[in-house]
Amino acid sequence: MPTALSTDLYQLTMMAGYYAAGIHDHASFELYVRDLPRHRSYLVAAGLEQALDFLETLAFTQGEIEYLRKLPILSQVPRAFFDDYLPSFRFTGEVCAPPEGTPLFEHQPLLRVTAPILEAQLVETALLAIVGFQTSIASKAARIVEVSAGRPVIEFGGRRAHGTEAAALAARAAYLGGCAGTSNTEAGLRFGIPVSGTMAHSWVMTFEDELEAFRVFARLYGDRSVFLIDTYDTVAAARRVAGSELRPSAVRLDSGNIVELSRKVREILDAGGRHDTGIFVSGDLDEHKIAAFLSQRAPLNGFGVGTALSTSRDAPALGAIYKLVEVHRHGERVPTMKLSPGKLSYPGRKQAWRIFERTGGEDLEYGQRACAVRDVLALADEPGPSGGVPLLDQVMADGKRTGERPALSDLRERCLREVAQLPADVRGLGENARYPVVVSRRLQALADSLTESLDGA
Repeated sequence: MPTALSTDLYQLTMMAGYYAAGIHDHASFELYVRDLPRHRSYLVAAGLEQALDFLETLAFTQGEIEYLRKLPILSQVPRAFFDDYLPSFRFTGEVCAPPEGTPLFEHQPLLRVTAPILEAQLVETALLAIVGFQTSIASKAARIVEVSAGRPVIEFGGRRAHGTEAAALAARAAYLGGCAGTSNTEAGLRFGIPVSGTMAHSWVMTFEDELEAFRVFARLYGDRSVFLIDTYDTVAAARRVAGSELRPSAVRLDSGNIVELSRKVREILDAGGRHDTGIFVSGDLDEHKIAAFLSQRAPLNGFGVGTALSTSRDAPALGAIYKLVEVHRHGERVPTMKLSPGKLSYPGRKQAWRIFERTGGEDLEYGQRACAVRDVLALADEPGPSGGVPLLDQVMADGKRTGERPALSDLRERCLREVAQLPADVRGLGENARYPVVVSRRLQALADSLTESLDGA
């Protein structure tokens, strides 16, 4: 869990500066991306529950306060900041956000924080890290799951993640993004994710005979066994399994020409009456390799994806930002925006709306199967477009959650359902698909007006 010091120094110097200046007004910040990462045509919101956990428990320990007191840069800060304010510090603000699993696009808030500015400023770094990381992984997982066309994808990336905490959170985000399970047992315990595993080459190599390695394994794990058959000779191992009494649930291929080997293995297993034994594949997979296998009709039943998933290898940094959009001055809400070249932001607290077209058939949430056709980015206090579904809900008030913690399995189902509602080209692997996000007239007018006044200033 992040702490009060899971932040950049300048957040603390600004926080102390606000305190010294007597500035305790409320402000609103929004966390979003200006541009989608390369290779991504949508994002999947993730990490909100961990963000809310952080905010609900945020406090300074005495040791942390004494550390800050001794920093030379804070030596001129009033003593009351350390003696009175920090010991009683708690997050007391409001958070609005889309549910985890919601597909999002550029400029749409992943979350909005409204709080006294000292509080809202302090939490920027941790919120960007929490939400940015899990959103990156969930977005990658959704792409992999989409091309796998209903075949289960298991997250295998714990050993390649950037630390053990990142491994557990990557497994959570991958499951939320549609994966069927994880090999990470810590994530299974913490988050209730189904865990899955096979065997390593070291297991097979420990025995003098490959078939004996499989037999010993099967005596313990029965028809749940998955045999790794590429340690020596994949085809020969498949023949030995098919000619034995063993009936594993699947065999795993981790190397070689997957398309060619899977066809040979399938033929051997079927000839030996092992029609129910699946072929599971791993070995530095990503969505492009899986799509290539399936386009060649490789008879594959599931995939284990590691490094490419747990690090979001092709887009490892989300590039999320946390920008001030509104401040309270003298009892008035004042929208703010940034005009730096290439870093334009839209002012004011915002809501995102999704417009659907009905396509027939049953859908759990909307009564009929629906296809998302465009989104509208609008000010939070303006009426939404006709038929639009608002994406952001209030999830925290006065520093406390406003509802029950959702089950991760329910968030996963939401993700699968809502990604399926996106246009096919947006869900695919093409580089040029763009989902339309329209800025409302009122928001655009506010941005134009502020731009003119700021340019004049």
